[in-house]
Amino acid sequence: MSVTANSVWNNCLAFIKDNIQPQAFKTWFEPIKPVRLSEKALSIQVPSKFFYEWLEEHYVKLLKVALTKELGEQAKLVYIIKMENTYGNKEPFTERIPSTNRGNVSSQEMDVPVKSKNPELKNPFVIPGIRNIKIESQLNPNYNFENFLEGDSNRLARSAGMAVANKPGGTSFNPLLIFGGVGLGKTHLAHAIGVDIKDKYPERTVLYISAEKFTQQYIESVKKNTRNDFIHFYQLIDVLIIDDVQFLSGKSGTQDVFFHIFNHLHQNGKQVILTSDKAPVDMQDIEQRLLSRFKWGLSAELQNPDYETRISILKNKLYRDGVEMPDDIIEYVAKHIKTNIRELEGAIISLIAQSSFNKREVTLELAQQVVEKFVKNTKREVSIDYIQKVVSDYFEMDVATLQSKTRKRHIVQARQLAMFFAKKFTKASLASIGSQIGKRDHATVLHACKTVDNLAETDKQFRKYIEDLTKKFS
Repeated sequence: MSVTANSVWNNCLAFIKDNIQPQAFKTWFEPIKPVRLSEKALSIQVPSKFFYEWLEEHYVKLLKVALTKELGEQAKLVYIIKMENTYGNKEPFTERIPSTNRGNVSSQEMDVPVKSKNPELKNPFVIPGIRNIKIESQLNPNYNFENFLEGDSNRLARSAGMAVANKPGGTSFNPLLIFGGVGLGKTHLAHAIGVDIKDKYPERTVLYISAEKFTQQYIESVKKNTRNDFIHFYQLIDVLIIDDVQFLSGKSGTQDVFFHIFNHLHQNGKQVILTSDKAPVDMQDIEQRLLSRFKWGLSAELQNPDYETRISILKNKLYRDGVEMPDDIIEYVAKHIKTNIRELEGAIISLIAQSSFNKREVTLELAQQVVEKFVKNTKREVSIDYIQKVVSDYFEMDVATLQSKTRKRHIVQARQLAMFFAKKFTKASLASIGSQIGKRDHATVLHACKTVDNLAETDKQFRKYIEDLTKKFS
């Protein structure tokens, strides 16, 4: 049987596959194409210069052993790089790496039994194929643990974040998924973890990016035929923070590329931090294999802050801004704005601005006017407690009965409607809804929502219940 470039390379691959992780094999060896075999020199085509540098830095010994087994001690490996012409011509051209060794290989090719010391490998902050774009951490130093105040609503997430910051990649919280409704501090906490890691481990590469920006970069890399470079760049990050990961819903190409990046980072002990407005179990149009990885670490929910935490947040905000305000006004604002932290801080900023611009003293009357505007603007953001009260009143029962374990049909239906409207009108996770409506699990809430949808189509009286209640919430 004649020896060809294909047969030699396939035998090399069989040996390599037995000696490295499956994901590493898929990422770094599957894209390689054997081109030709000339005496003892095998030429292989790689997608980019960065790809070749990575192989040299991490796998040159393995390649040498594999090739020596096939072609003997005189074996040589030649890299042929497919890359884009950067001078306006969109046709790809081939670049052969110039020789660094003296031997029987042409001076236009690269003989690599010896590991090269390429200084470019030490600077991972330039995306190969995307010229002159330097990547910094993108972290906001104003978002730190010091001004992320702890309360019952965020204690688990904050504690897990601090544990990750102390030992990135070295805890069981990998990935750490922080989820919760709008304005509860997900982005703040994600930045705080990154800022703390950079303080403690300045040599680590930390990158914060929104899922939307990540998707845009990926689409651009596909257009420019630099997809492999995009993947390889992200695989060099030590701590990757992706904000609003639910944005990947329905984007199968971006999900696929993130899946490979995630696997590589996780296998190499790197830290992944994600934020989302939903728990993994509630995410729609996200591939199952990706969801299963989100569940490998810890999913920590941020809930609406309780009254004491709201007071602390307002006092901290005023202290940082150097503003004094009477306690009764702070308490009034905290009592009436319950939706989220963003609304809370917005109300106090508005109050300070009104006082300053109109040269009016900050009084309870002024606070009432400001709060009224905020409450009016956010009235659609109803709470689970409010939903339970409205549904209970409608069916002429108390909330305790609604939450009870009884299986009486009319109570079960009322409870299912409460769960249905909680899912529709709040940002709470299914698990959180179930917990607040009679200590049920997320599966019960999911079943309740499906039951309500089915009954709405088949039962005229039940459909009227839904219509009546919907009006009360709108």
